[in-house]
Amino acid sequence: GMRLFLLLTLLGGAGILNLGVDSDVRVALSNLHGIFNPVRSNVEVRLGEHNIWEHEGTEQYIMSAKFIRHPDYNSRTQDSDIMLIKLSRPATLNSFVRPAALPTKCANDGTMCKISGWGSLRASNDGSRYPDKLQCLDAPLLSDDTCFNAYPFQITENMICAGYLEGGKDSCQGDSGGPMMCDGQLQGVVSWGHGCALRKKPGVYTKVCNYISWIKNTMASG
Repeated sequence: GMRLFLLLTLLGGAGILNLGVDSDVRVALSNLHGIFNPVRSNVEVRLGEHNIWEHEGTEQYIMSAKFIRHPDYNSRTQDSDIMLIKLSRPATLNSFVRPAALPTKCANDGTMCKISGWGSLRASNDGSRYPDKLQCLDAPLLSDDTCFNAYPFQITENMICAGYLEGGKDSCQGDSGGPMMCDGQLQGVVSWGHGCALRKKPGVYTKVCNYISWIKNTMASG
């Protein structure tokens, strides 16, 4: 399942977040507003997690060593909403913890992708309900025009949209930082969107393929 590519962090027990694992297993890829908390410079990263309330014997708990946010991150527009988290020690790779592949190129419109996380299954005004087990959703990538029309003047070249314009299925609250895997490659991390599965309001993801050189250079320089 998709849990192979997920990490889970609990910031002070308040937010449930997940991050895609990058090709260097000591580094996790996330987005900024999901996890960046200046008060806490170290978080516990959980790998191999599936049911967050049960110890299943597959988990690895590793403290973060360093947060590296993208220098162009804009908190007003959410542009370049991407960061790397260096782990304090290497993870052990096995059938439950496996690195996700970085994209070799950007994905085409209409590509079906897997989005996963432990976010709320309902919008918060309906009373949030967080699942115990990892949730997974298949959703298509939408064209830049469709994305822009859904969110006029809010979409930058570093964002992609995925989901269904008819609504009803989308990533949701608490999924910030969740990975979007397309053809086995990490093409997006959940960035923002209006509420949960709203009609004509697809989810917005940081476009990972625009950041391949930054990710590789940052990892190489440690």
